[in-house]
Formats: sequence, structure tokens, C-alpha cells
Amino acid sequence: MAKQVISTERAPRAIGPYSQGVRIGNLVFTAGQIPLDPATGKLVEGGIAAQTERVLENLKAILEAAGSSLDRVVKTTCFLANLDDFAEFNAVYGRYFGQTPPPRSTVQAARLPAGALVEIECIAECD
Repeated sequence: MAKQVISTERAPRAIGPYSQGVRIGNLVFTAGQIPLDPATGKLVEGGIAAQTERVLENLKAILEAAGSSLDRVVKTTCFLANLDDFAEFNAVYGRYFGQTPPPRSTVQAARLPAGALVEIECIAECD
């Protein structure tokens, strides 16, 4: 199986030596996404809810570029700058993943890139 690098202008450009995503076989692995606006490259304003929504929109764009979708996510790893934000984060996350959410791990990180409040990476099935 050949590794295919996934890149889309609908998600922020990588801010380091990594790819937005990689597809191998019928799986796509995304880089951790922080709440950068792909149009400006800047962190979105607002609290954890606005930042979580932006992160999930970024992930959605990468998955779609790989021939997948949020409905096909099989695992997420979520990093929060402050676990006190968990309930508000969870409310937004739940809207995106609905009745059959994937397994996930959620941890508090000492510090996230660019001062972000949230970062999420995922693994998804694709055609």
C-alpha cells in the first residue's frame, strides 16, 4: 500500500514539518488540528465552543479531501488546555458526532500550539 499525503486549502496549512493527513489503504490519519482559520492562518477568537467548532470543521475538510467524513471516524484523541472546559467542549463535539460517536481519549495538555484551547486528531475509514 502506498502512502498518500492529504492536503486541502479548506483546512489550515501545516505550521511545521507534517502533513494535514495521510491515507494508507482504507484509513486516513489526521494531524492534530488546532482552531486556525484556514483563510487567515490565525487562531479563531472566542472561547472553547468557537475553537472546538473550528477544529472540527478543519478535520471535516481534511477527511473529505481524503474521501471520508466525520461519520466514518473510528477514533479521536482530544487535547484540552483546561479540563474545566470539558462540558462546553463536549457539547460542541456531540453535535458533530451525533448518536454514534467514535471512541476517544481526552486529556489536559500543559500547553497547545499557538495558545489554542483545544486540539483534536482522528483516524477514519475511507473508500
